Amino acid sequence: MVEHFSIKDLAKEDKVNILKALGYSSDGVFVFDKEGNKLIDRYVPDLEVTVANMVIFSGSTIILDNNPLSIAAYLEEFGDVL
Repeated sequence: MVEHFSIKDLAKEDKVNILKALGYSSDGVFVFDKEGNKLIDRYVPDLEVTVANMVIFSGSTIILDNNPLSIAAYLEEFGDVL
């Protein structure tokens, strides 16, 4: 059984460790992709994803900013998987 939990209230260090486990990295502020570039939100192209505002949905390794537009677009694209 998959356990669901919120990363919102986790310590920054714990969030960075989750990112590392998924193959990403961070300087403690921004999230960096696997090539070391600042991660840009998949649905809002001008938005750099930060550790404080990142969201990862269950069963996914896609990291987004937690703004409503990105979340709605993700659910529209992948809602059948949740």
